[in-house]
Amino acid sequence: MSGKNGEGVLSTICRYDTPKEMRIENRKIGSIYRILQVGILGVIIVSIIVSKGCQDTDEVVSAVTAKVTGVAYTNITDSLDLNVQDVTPYNRIWDPADYVIPPVLDNAFFVMTNMIITPNQTRERCAEICFSFLTVIIFTGVKTGECVTYIYPNGSTDNTSTCEIEAWCPVEYNETPLKNEAMLLEAQNFTVLIKNSIRFPKFDVERQNIAKEITDAELKTCHYDKISKPSCPVFGLDYIVQEAKQNFSKLAYQGGVIGIYIKWNCNLDRNHDACQPEYSFERLDNIRDKDASLGYNFRFGKFYVKDGIEYRTLTRAYGILFEIIVSGTAGKFDFITLMFSLGAGFAWFSIANLVCDQITFFRPPSCSPCVSCCHCDNETLIKYKYDYMNDDAENKTARNPKPQGIAMQQMQADNKV
Repeated sequence: MSGKNGEGVLSTICRYDTPKEMRIENRKIGSIYRILQVGILGVIIVSIIVSKGCQDTDEVVSAVTAKVTGVAYTNITDSLDLNVQDVTPYNRIWDPADYVIPPVLDNAFFVMTNMIITPNQTRERCAEICFSFLTVIIFTGVKTGECVTYIYPNGSTDNTSTCEIEAWCPVEYNETPLKNEAMLLEAQNFTVLIKNSIRFPKFDVERQNIAKEITDAELKTCHYDKISKPSCPVFGLDYIVQEAKQNFSKLAYQGGVIGIYIKWNCNLDRNHDACQPEYSFERLDNIRDKDASLGYNFRFGKFYVKDGIEYRTLTRAYGILFEIIVSGTAGKFDFITLMFSLGAGFAWFSIANLVCDQITFFRPPSCSPCVSCCHCDNETLIKYKYDYMNDDAENKTARNPKPQGIAMQQMQADNKV
């Protein structure tokens, strides 16, 4: 038994299959074969045209800078529903040095639109903040073990006792100065100049989003609009937020993250001047209303020394972080790429042969007559399709030695429709 198994394995290893061409003159199967070939050829042509199968490609290399401009003045003295008693830190002028924090970011910029300012903090002992209606205490220092009365920033007190702490005092009050309204709502009128320089190293092509015909004077007055001013690189913040399908007032109050997408898809077989960026905008952070932590904010401090004592002004900044995301691909005709695409496409023609072979040789006997493409039975077809030769054959002839001419005549006679 083991000897027979060994011979079977050896026979399998030492076997070689070579295609045998067989012509079947039948209108039905011939029509199916040509229809499949034409369909595959159409797919190849469309694929090369649409997918740029004849072009070599290169990914974009990019550098981005952003410059925000705009000035605003805030005065909340007569505002209703104030959360603070001292409005002095908020009644002031704001320019980019105040609200663009930090001044430089990698492929991004942040605009502060709301804030909580705690001025004149120094290291000492004071009462920890306590929200009695929530029975929540927010620890921002080290407990001393004493119990003291907390006084709210608006001057009120409900005789709530809380822990005394060693910290930067007075501690930050976790409420914005205005209820449900951003301090710097005028930020919607600010603008940002985005300069984007890109390069496709493989083709040694360089482009930028500021068109050659735009002058410095035009940069100071134009505003981007995808229909009327698509080449202007100056964007209104309100326009960006609207295009991202967001409400500026709500976004400015609690903060958020907006993506600015710059896409460079260039066909370098055409004029290079036609290689222009496309802009799109989208909110990136999670905006579900039931999230425990909505928006975007962070803290920073400005330190100074007075009478030998170190002080700081703590600012909790709410605002919009704009992330600039650049992507792109350039394509240019390349003969070698075209040959590879054609070679890969022509390989699909074997599908036509495979389908027709399945229909001809292996169709189920239960198929209806309208499906059958040949009138001869499967066994006869397979007999003409497959021959077997082995080293033991005395004259190296096939087991089915019928001459090719006779076999072809028989097939034509059997398969005429």
